[in-house]
Amino acid sequence: MTSGRKGPLYVLALAAVAAVVVFAGCGSSNKSSSSTSGGASTTKTNASVKGKVSIVGIWVAQEQKNFQRVVDAFNKVYPNVTVKYNPAGDNTPTVLATALSGGRPPDLASVGQPGLVKQFQSQGKLKDLEFARKDIESNFGPDVVKLGTLGGKIYSFIPKGANKSTVWYNVQAFKNAGVTPPKTWDDFLKDAKTLKASGTPAYSLGAADGWTLTDLFENLYLRQAGPDKYDQLTDHKIKWTDPSVKTTLKTMADVFGDTSNIAGGVSGALQADFPTSVSKVFVNPPKAAMVMEGDFVPGVVAGKTNLKPGTGYNVFDFPSVNGSQPAVVGGGDNLIMFKDSPAAEAFVKFMASPAAGKVWVANGGVSSPNKNVPPSAYPDPITRATAVKLANASSFRFDMSDLSPASFGGTPGQGEWKILADFVKSPKDVDGTASALESAAAKAYK
Repeated sequence: MTSGRKGPLYVLALAAVAAVVVFAGCGSSNKSSSSTSGGASTTKTNASVKGKVSIVGIWVAQEQKNFQRVVDAFNKVYPNVTVKYNPAGDNTPTVLATALSGGRPPDLASVGQPGLVKQFQSQGKLKDLEFARKDIESNFGPDVVKLGTLGGKIYSFIPKGANKSTVWYNVQAFKNAGVTPPKTWDDFLKDAKTLKASGTPAYSLGAADGWTLTDLFENLYLRQAGPDKYDQLTDHKIKWTDPSVKTTLKTMADVFGDTSNIAGGVSGALQADFPTSVSKVFVNPPKAAMVMEGDFVPGVVAGKTNLKPGTGYNVFDFPSVNGSQPAVVGGGDNLIMFKDSPAAEAFVKFMASPAAGKVWVANGGVSSPNKNVPPSAYPDPITRATAVKLANASSFRFDMSDLSPASFGGTPGQGEWKILADFVKSPKDVDGTASALESAAAKAYK
C-alpha cells in the first residue's frame, strides 16, 4: 500500500470492525423488498446482469460453507450470474501467482495479506474498484477505505474481519479442573498445568497451518515488545535477531516445551490443521481444553458440535504479559479484482453491502467491518462481544505476517510458517530460530 505498513493506519482501519456493535443499519438498499436466510435484506431481482464470475479464495471447510450462503444470497438478486469458487486455502498466494504467470487469473480473489494486494497492484495485475466507491464508502469507515486505497484508487476492501487475540475454551474442562479464565500469562501457564493434572491436555495447536504459530508470536510480541517495536519488526527496521524477538520466542517455548500438555504431543500438533485443532476443544469429552486463535473459531465447527456458546464453550482475551495493557492483533480478508465485467462488478458491490454482511455473520465465527451490519445479525452474545474488544484495546495492530512479503509471512513450507513449525519441534533453539527468521526476512524484504 502507498501508506506503507505503518501501525496507526491499521489501528484505525480494523477498529472499524468493532463498529458493527455501535452502528445499526437497515441493511437494505433503496429497492429493498425481500429477505434471505440470516435476516439479510436484498434488492429486487436483477435479471439483466448475466455472466460468470470465478473466484479464488482462502476460505475452506466451514468458512467456505458460510461464504456459499453469501453466494446463494447474491444469486437471489442476480439469478443469471454463475459464481464458481475455487478454495485455495493457505496456498492462495501461490495459486494466484501461477494463474497470473499463465495468463489465466480468476475474475476475483480473496487474500489475507495486504502486502500481497500491494504486490499485485504494483505489478499492474489488479483492476481498481472505483465503480464501487460509493458502496464501499457508504458501508465502511473512512480508514477501511484508506486501507484498500493505492495511488488514490480503491483496489480492495475487507468484507470479513477478525479479532485474533482470543482464547477459546471448553467450559466443562475448565470446570473439571476448577480453573477460571486467566488474565495474565503467568496464570495462564499455571492453569494449563492444573488442566493437565485434571486429565485434559491444556493446549490444542494447529501447527500444520503455520499462520496459527505466527498469530501466537504476534500476540506475545505486541504485549512484550510494545506497539512501536511491533511496527519496526513489521517493516523489518529491526532484525529478527533483536533481543525483543528472542524474548518472545522464549515465551512461546513455555507452551511448545510443555509437550505432554499438547493434544497429540508435538507430532500431533504438527499434523493438525487449524480446523482439527478447534474440533479437539469443541467436543464432549474434550481432547484439549483450549485453542489460542481468533474470533472465527466457532465458525469452523458450526453445525459440527453439540456444544452451545456459554455453556459448552466460551472465550477469554489473550492474557496480559508482564502487566501489558489490553492489546489486539487483528486481520481481514481482502477482496480484489483481476478481470472486470458487469457480473464481477455486481458481485463486488453485493459483497460491500450490508445484505452480504448479515448473511455471513449469521452463523458465527465472522466479524463484519461493514458498519451497517447491526449487532442483532450476530447469532449469540459471545460472537458480538469479541468485536467490541477491537474498539476497547489500548493497542491494536494488523496481523504482522499478513503485512509481510508473502514469501516470508504467508507461504506454506517456507519463511515464518516453516521456521516456527520447526521451533515447535525444538523450542530450546531460540538463537537458531531467530537467525533463521532473520535470514528468511532479509531475503524476502530485498
